[in-house]
Amino acid sequence: MARISTRIESIAESATLKVDAKAKQLKAAGRPVVSFAAGEPDFPTPPHIVEAAIEAARDPRNHKYTPAAGLPELREAVAEATARDSGWSVDPSQVIVTNGGKQAVYQSFATLLDPGDEVLLPTPYWTTYPEAIRLAGGVPVEVFAGADQGYRVSVEQLEAARTPRSKVLLFVSPSNPTGAVYSPEETAAIGAWAAEHGLWVISDEIYQHLTYDGVPFTSLAHATPELTDRLILVNGVAKTYAMTGWRVGWMIGSADAIAAAGNLQSHLSSNVNNIAQRAALAALTGPQDAVATMREAFDRRRRAIVAGLSAIDGIECPTPEGAFYVYPDVSGLLGRDWGGVTPTSSLELADLILDRAEVAAVPGEAFGPSGYLRFSYALADDQLAEGVQRLQTLFG
Repeated sequence: MARISTRIESIAESATLKVDAKAKQLKAAGRPVVSFAAGEPDFPTPPHIVEAAIEAARDPRNHKYTPAAGLPELREAVAEATARDSGWSVDPSQVIVTNGGKQAVYQSFATLLDPGDEVLLPTPYWTTYPEAIRLAGGVPVEVFAGADQGYRVSVEQLEAARTPRSKVLLFVSPSNPTGAVYSPEETAAIGAWAAEHGLWVISDEIYQHLTYDGVPFTSLAHATPELTDRLILVNGVAKTYAMTGWRVGWMIGSADAIAAAGNLQSHLSSNVNNIAQRAALAALTGPQDAVATMREAFDRRRRAIVAGLSAIDGIECPTPEGAFYVYPDVSGLLGRDWGGVTPTSSLELADLILDRAEVAAVPGEAFGPSGYLRFSYALADDQLAEGVQRLQTLFG
């Protein structure tokens, strides 16, 4: 009898966290590593949110168990924010507060999937999606869209991948890892197609407040109202409010799906940390000035990194319209000699870059096919400039 579950043994460690951990280890050892690996804003959480948490910690009410699905006040605030930002008016009972968006992603798949059910997975994808699908017993079906398509899949591609076993479509806009944003027309077409074929859709909206150049964010809930009976939205405070470590996310869906997910959460984790929930409440209901300030900084860094990487022969770097990542095609650097090393994959290229330039990036293998690197530009301007300069020197 196997000591470890084959289901768990088949799951790989998060590649983004692995690369980031290695970069931090090297920094701790005294090496001046510039890390573009983690999707984590370099800003501190806004002060009024921190103060709300401090006050909450002093309140004995927050020292006890609370409803497993979340504090009623926070569920109400999430419902109001969803109506405002996603165009979907939901009752607070349709909201479950989770330990970050990652739990909401897993819980959504676990709620919907039976063994063998297929999930249409637009690729490149965030590294956790296929693992969460497999954990829930599902089968990820990759639908690839390259740089030539702006990393956005088409209805025709999705239809070609659909089978009688297809149950769920994963939809992510703005995207991690590519920064791609689907237009209102593309979003509506995909939503209408999913509704026509009776598919569930899990839509990750964690980057909804991070779009640039006047590009609008469009929620499937708003674009395709007829889909909302088979739609789950995943979101959280991590990226918008620089609260990655607070671990507060949520999922929103139809009454039956949320009731089932609530039963799961009651056994899986019960309620999220009450102090963090109070902080998230302050984030959603308090001043939003910091959100705009951080977005302006991300936009500045976005333009700087695109220009810097595009100046390197062998790198094609599309300009992302959302999130805080660039996802350049680096196939032009492969198969070439770089000081005695000839990388043949983006995994080998990432190792070369870390070793020779002390720059950490995540290889495309973590998100789908080889030949790409993901760089997060959610780091300080001077570090970004230094990292890009090192890459230009290495490949100059």
